[in-house]
This record gives sequence, structure tokens and C-alpha cells, in this order.
Amino acid sequence: MNWITNFVRPKINSMLGRPAVDTPENLWIKCPETGEMVFHKELEANKWVIPNSGYHMKMPARERLNDLFDDAAYELLPQPKVAQDPLRFRDNKKYADRLRDGRTKTGLEDTILAGVGFVRGVKMVAVVHEFNFMGGSLGLAAGEAIIKAFERAIQEKCPLVMFPASGGARMQEGILSLMQLPRTTVAVDMLKESGMPYIVVLTNPTTGGVTASYAMLGDVHLAEPGAEICFAGKRVIEQTIREKLPEGFQTSEYLMEHGMVDMVIDRREIPEMLARMCRMMMRMPAEEMKQLALAAE
Repeated sequence: MNWITNFVRPKINSMLGRPAVDTPENLWIKCPETGEMVFHKELEANKWVIPNSGYHMKMPARERLNDLFDDAAYELLPQPKVAQDPLRFRDNKKYADRLRDGRTKTGLEDTILAGVGFVRGVKMVAVVHEFNFMGGSLGLAAGEAIIKAFERAIQEKCPLVMFPASGGARMQEGILSLMQLPRTTVAVDMLKESGMPYIVVLTNPTTGGVTASYAMLGDVHLAEPGAEICFAGKRVIEQTIREKLPEGFQTSEYLMEHGMVDMVIDRREIPEMLARMCRMMMRMPAEEMKQLALAAE
């Protein structure tokens, strides 16, 4: 905002008898790589990928589920009830207030959104982190929602796809947050014991305790281009070892080159790829695979 917007335009409007109109400030979005300005409707239509540079912006959880499932039709899994502020934590702000702000901002109860539906004709459960809710951090509510999603996948005898986007464990819940790491790991093992595939699509950023648990335990790991994937941040590592890290360190491309990620894939190709992989991993008969492919078209 500048003096033309703040002073000149309102003055002209008042002279001409025009009503004051508030223009949203997020109509145009700037590409972090090239500085290109993209109209928000165009960006949303392109699945939050900058058209010219291909930079993958953070995608809201609801929009990701709508894009993933056929015709945006899916059953939204309920959010389990847990203790809201078990430690009565407070730093410069009450934890209860942070939760309220996150819910107001995103319209979600916590950072996890999960649904069950069909992707190109293949039934699967999808779990998505909402990074705009306290950085997608893992706490009691998120851990319980993830476990319930795994249990639903086992019940439905279908694959589960995880889309992590997180800063790690939620510090406001202390040890209770860290307990979600082994709990979710057990849930992963239960799904694998049932014979169902577990696929992880790593998005930007995937860090901390989430990376140290279910985000890196998939049967297959896909990653969106340019995603930051790590446990500790680059600056922390450089300060610890007192050395400069390689260019592009901890990006999805770097991790694929070093065997930590199986494939880096454009967001717009993910639904088709997931369906194809699940058909192969579940050893669907060729005729059934053909029928599903035709139905998807």
C-alpha cells in the first residue's frame, strides 16, 4: 500500500461521490523464484503451480483433496476429539489462543484433513497436512487423526496416501507430541501387515519429527519439485558442522539423486501416477485395470 492508494484514490472517490471499495491484497501472487506476478484465479486453476516457472506453491489441504479424488467426491473423515491444551502451555501467547487463530484462519479443527474416495477409479484413503494451521505441526489431534485414517484404510482394504507438509512436532504439547511419532509408526506397520500399499507424496516443507516418522516410511516416496525435505534445517546443520552445505541440499531433487526419494513428480500428474502405482502394487487383474482406466477417462 502507498500514498496513492491511501490518500489520492479515496480523495478522488469522495470528490466524485464514489463509494470506497476495499480491494483484496492477495489478488496477485508473486513467484518466489522469478518474481512473476500471477492472478490468483489463474494460479488456482493451475493447481497452485506458477505457469511459466513451474514453481510449486503451497496448496491448501481442502483443494488438494478436491483435486485428488474423482469429481472432488469423497467422504471426509471426522476429526477425533482429544485434550485441547493438556499442558496449559503459554509462551508469548496462550496455546489455546493459537489453536483458535488456526481454526479461524483455515476453517479446520487441526492440521490434518483426511478423506476416502476414488482416484481414477481406485479406492484409497488420503491424508493431507494443512501447513497454514500452526505450520502443519504434529500434536495429539493430528496424531489421532492419522491413526484413524490408517485404521479406515485397513477396514476398507485400500491403499493410503500421505501428503506431509509440516514444521515437525508441536512444541506446545511437549512429550505428548513426540509420543505421536511411535504411535503413527505402529499404524504404518499395521497397514503394511494388512498387505495394503502406503505411498508418501512429500511436499514443501516436510521437516522435523514428521520426517523422522511416517513421512519416510512409505513403500514408495514421491516428491513435488523443489520441496524442502529434512530433519534439521540447513542453517542449523551449517552452524553445527561449521561447513557450507552443497547447493540445493535437502531439496527433493537432491534427495532423489541420493536415493532417499523414488521420484520427483509434477503436482498435476500425481493423481494418475498414484492410481497407476496402486493398481500395480495391489496386483489388480489386467482386465480390471483396463476397466478402471476407461472409467477414469
